[in-house]
Amino acid sequence: MVMRILTFLVVLCVVPAMVAAIRPNKNPFCVKGRVYCDPCRAGFETPATAYIAGAEVLLQCKDNLTSDIVYSKKARTDSSGAYKIFVDEKLTDHICDARLLSSPLHDCKEATPGRHQFHVILNRFNGITTGDRFVNNMGFMKEEVASGCPENISKFQEFNRESMSVNLARSVSDF
Repeated sequence: MVMRILTFLVVLCVVPAMVAAIRPNKNPFCVKGRVYCDPCRAGFETPATAYIAGAEVLLQCKDNLTSDIVYSKKARTDSSGAYKIFVDEKLTDHICDARLLSSPLHDCKEATPGRHQFHVILNRFNGITTGDRFVNNMGFMKEEVASGCPENISKFQEFNRESMSVNLARSVSDF
């Protein structure tokens, strides 16, 4: 009788643990982003921006305590400049970095400072209901400023001046 109870308890504890250990990942994270070429060397996306097919991106995740790299995966962008990297759900609570590795465009290979690497936090307890994690768009710059770029950049400056004038007028009228 004691042997039956002991066997029952072992089966009750061990079988669920074995099933949990061998079950496939049902909810992997999907890290998504896009890679662009900045022909204006503006440091951000403009109307002249083109998205790069075949750019290489690296996702690396580090352990929070030791800072050791625990996950690393490369991806290439599709024809729209977008990439997706599926990450095992076991990597929760890690801080990952998505960064640019290479561009297939011979005249657009210089990574844009401040737009070449971004953090991605893999966590299911942050209010995001899906497994999708979005990375800011990352960019490369052309070696030379393309024609038509000064006009594109001046549009942003004009918009900025207009919005500053409106905000200034509002703040003066508030007094």
